[in-house]
Amino acid sequence: MNPLDIQKVYDFTNENVVDFHKHRIKLLEELKLEKLLTKNPYLFKAKNISTAGDLISSLLEAFLSSSEEKLFGDFLEGLAIFVAELTCGGHKSTAPGVDLEFSHDNVYYVVSVKSGPNWGNSSQISKLEQDLKNAVVRVKQSKRGMNVQPVLGICYGKTKTSYLRGYLKVVGQNFWYLISENRNLYTDIIEPVGYRAKEHNESFLKEKSKVINRFTKQFIEGFCEDNGAINWGKLVEFNSGNFDLDKFLP
Repeated sequence: MNPLDIQKVYDFTNENVVDFHKHRIKLLEELKLEKLLTKNPYLFKAKNISTAGDLISSLLEAFLSSSEEKLFGDFLEGLAIFVAELTCGGHKSTAPGVDLEFSHDNVYYVVSVKSGPNWGNSSQISKLEQDLKNAVVRVKQSKRGMNVQPVLGICYGKTKTSYLRGYLKVVGQNFWYLISENRNLYTDIIEPVGYRAKEHNESFLKEKSKVINRFTKQFIEGFCEDNGAINWGKLVEFNSGNFDLDKFLP
């Protein structure tokens, strides 16, 4: 592998983490109350939430948590591809379910990149296995005699390296080493990830406060009684009312 120019990694990270923050704010700007209200109402009733403001804040946190994980996963995937480009001419894969392809020491790697260890359910894992198998077949057809290694690369976590159903699972420090041969890369990238984080977060929190206030007003108007109490029945009806089973039963 080529020696990793860490300054180029810092520059890439500084530049592209800005896009992550821009997309966070865009999520808020485009969000509608109706989207939030698709979250599980039974869960929030069970948590004894009684004020509109608390409910909206809780719904928004649940929405942002899942959305931000996806956004940051895309950023980490891009960073991994960039590192592999620098070290061994790696490139983004066009194969379904595969993110990165690179060659090193006469081994051709096809890699599916996930940001964290809790990335999928059993059906998603099964699909990944099939996608990696298909990618291996494709590469072997075009690069006859090449040793092809499918990999599930996970950007953070302490799980030890293992073989699972035909592919190599590589996590955390080991994953970043696989694409760079730099044992410290997994810690080196943490500082540039925080580039101007305070500034970006202040802008995000301002927009978030506006959304909470706006949605709270809309929610009170649409789903609260005259005395201010949340009408949970009306909320559940909005969320889940869809009766048409009578058309399908004898």
